[in-house]
Amino acid sequence: MPPSDSAPTLILATHEFQPHRGGIAVYCAEMARAAQELGYQVEVWAPALPPGTEEQAWPFLVRRLNLAGNHGLLSQWRMARELLRQGQRLNQATLYIPEPGPLLAMLLLQYFDTIRPARLMLTFHGSEIQRLGSRRLLRWSTNHLLFQTDRISVVSDYARQLLEQHFPSSAAKVVVTPGALRPDLRLKQSAPLAAPGAKTVILTVARLNPRKGQLEVLHALKALPPSARANLEYRLVGAHGKENYDRALAEAAASADFPVKFLGDIPDEKLGEVYAQADIFAMTSMPHRHSVEGFGLVYLEAGAHGLPIVAHAIGGVPEAVVHEETGLLVQPGDRSALTQAFARLLADPALRRKLGEAGRARALARTWQDSAVALFGQPSPPPAT
Repeated sequence: MPPSDSAPTLILATHEFQPHRGGIAVYCAEMARAAQELGYQVEVWAPALPPGTEEQAWPFLVRRLNLAGNHGLLSQWRMARELLRQGQRLNQATLYIPEPGPLLAMLLLQYFDTIRPARLMLTFHGSEIQRLGSRRLLRWSTNHLLFQTDRISVVSDYARQLLEQHFPSSAAKVVVTPGALRPDLRLKQSAPLAAPGAKTVILTVARLNPRKGQLEVLHALKALPPSARANLEYRLVGAHGKENYDRALAEAAASADFPVKFLGDIPDEKLGEVYAQADIFAMTSMPHRHSVEGFGLVYLEAGAHGLPIVAHAIGGVPEAVVHEETGLLVQPGDRSALTQAFARLLADPALRRKLGEAGRARALARTWQDSAVALFGQPSPPPAT
């Protein structure tokens, strides 16, 4: 049921939104959808669509702004200009900043009297907390903004601890709002397709980036006994390599004696087929500069498809993957333990099924509505006339 015309307005401002890929873009879209279902009149401010791209149907209003889907200075300036231009509207609405792009703009705009939202809500994912807390001026400005914020959400208990470590005065305002499955995945789960005599397929779905740890997976698989390597195949979904990481991956793959397939960036609507052809999901996130895995929605997606998971116990990952229940966790940098985890799953189909079934149940137990209620609350009824 759509909200009434008198429903309170909630404006979500983001630099990451469909067709941008990634967990934050999914988080923004689904929190907006859940808030609309609660009864808010939701309006999303998002980057311009690429040429030739059509807007998909949304249950809320999407306003495309003249900015790119990145955190560059030009995009921040254009978002700041729009926030200033709409200051009078924002003073009567809830302003929700769900990711670092517009948050950086708000660090400056908080000092303008023209922008005083009726309610200000922020979400932190992990990496940005470390960056904001690492420099004195940014830390001071962030503390000032958090003081003005009505409620702050984080995507995991790990991110909560990180926020309270760097910004302890914010603790009383913090709620945990983890992600959940996209609605289409709740309806279209699959179980791994086991063809007789087929190779065991290990899958990673993530942008090609040192933080995502694809190279760690390759090294661990190459250390398996020859008999195990003879029956496996490693598939990587993702694009946008950085820091010559593509080259390092290609070199490691070239020296492997098992198939390594780079599938590129695959549309969401076709990812289900890729998951259905896999037997094990692996994403071994690594510490990289100030970047850390705050949760990892992709682990829930893999679990929804019945895949057991191999991952590193880092950041908020242990909240997305439960060791010995939905997957196997090892410490980052322990390549021997990582190889042993793969060896164990490759040799035990029954364990793979057990972990995969538990992963599916855990993924389905989470809802975006729970997170939206925790952050926004139920919308207040309009005043009586």
